[in-house]
Amino acid sequence: MIFPLSIVSFFGLVCLALLASPYPFLAPGAVLGLVGVAVLFRKPAWGLLGIAALVPLEGFFKDSALSGTKLIGASLALILMLQLALHHIPSERLRSNIWRLLIGFMALYLLSMLTTDDLGMSLGHLREISVGLILFVITLLIGRELNLDLFARLVTLSVTLTCALAMFSSKYQDQGRAAGLLEDPNAFAMLIAFAVPLALLLMIRSPQMLQRLFWLGCFILLLGGMTKTESRSGLVVLFLSLMIGAWHYRAQLPRIRPRHLGFAMLGLAIVIPLAIYAMPAGYVARIQSLSILSSGAKAQDESLGRRASYIVVGSQMIRENPLLGTGPGTFPLHYATTGYAKAFSANRKVGDLYRRAHNTYLEIFSELGIPAGLLFVGMLALGFYNLMRARRAWMQRRNWQQADLMTHLGMSFLSLTLFLMFLSAPNQKYVWIMLALTSVLRLKAEESPILEAKA
Repeated sequence: MIFPLSIVSFFGLVCLALLASPYPFLAPGAVLGLVGVAVLFRKPAWGLLGIAALVPLEGFFKDSALSGTKLIGASLALILMLQLALHHIPSERLRSNIWRLLIGFMALYLLSMLTTDDLGMSLGHLREISVGLILFVITLLIGRELNLDLFARLVTLSVTLTCALAMFSSKYQDQGRAAGLLEDPNAFAMLIAFAVPLALLLMIRSPQMLQRLFWLGCFILLLGGMTKTESRSGLVVLFLSLMIGAWHYRAQLPRIRPRHLGFAMLGLAIVIPLAIYAMPAGYVARIQSLSILSSGAKAQDESLGRRASYIVVGSQMIRENPLLGTGPGTFPLHYATTGYAKAFSANRKVGDLYRRAHNTYLEIFSELGIPAGLLFVGMLALGFYNLMRARRAWMQRRNWQQADLMTHLGMSFLSLTLFLMFLSAPNQKYVWIMLALTSVLRLKAEESPILEAKA
């Protein structure tokens, strides 16, 4: 692949301009930028891996206008546009069965903006979701070259690092709850739930005992981080995804010998009491509140009460504007005018009054209308169906390794989609990366010749 002379000339001029400016010490940055662009031009998939690895670490750049993910994402987008123009990347890679739903969703999104209750809030929401759309296109273009094993390693290590920071330093906690480098413990729990199936995959696949022990340690740290978040939704989502994984590996049960079962029972007898003992008392109380909802836990638990109020306000918004909603990003505007905002606000600050729905699906249905909400849910359902079809295709080719990979990626993707019921995160980067990746993986699986099946 020939590196365009125009880009080299541009960076050369920038370097000369910096040398002649009052800031000559910035000139080496232009050289490093040229090296980075050259690497991304030849290996654009590395840029996507870098974005995936930096998502849990974005908190390091929260006070900076330009974060690592933004810099890599913008550079990668420009490079891929240039490669498309030069026909270095075939435009056929943009093919995806998700486009028909996404185009309909964005058409309704723009129509909703025309009738929005607050254009400023809608423009801010559009700016947020445009990041996800850009990542969707980038992943479609270079998803075929993405090293999925390396993707799993980088995500697992990145999230595990933030778990270690949150567990052993109060600086990365929010009122005693682990938040990692994020501001919301539930958003941190979402990252953990996404990484746990990948850590399990690495632990199962590792050929050496030391490697398995290392990934087992990462898995334990992830579980410890989930406990430290005290996220009830995280516990539910993690349990469901692990049950799916157990169902996938049910065929391996006949290989378990009685002596193995004995060691497993001994391990459970040791681990479960230790886990219960180490679990924070506040987390136990929060979990217990889920079992007594019918007896008035909503009134006793402020968090559950707030979530119930979001549903009430969102349902009213849907009834009043069922077709196009009230406009993207306007849920906080409507919630702030209700008595719930004052009742659940501790200090009457603007941030406490203008609250998001903490439920992506409720937010989209209320802000964009029922048709757009159905299309959004349809996109996620189609993504999960793509992974199921990819898994089935690899099983038909008797490629069990790839089938296992599809299962674990499906568990991670399912964790994201379930967590959207507890978070307002329509622009979550992993959601859009995985959504595009599902169609790429399905196409690769179905295009693979059956003659290449492994014996």
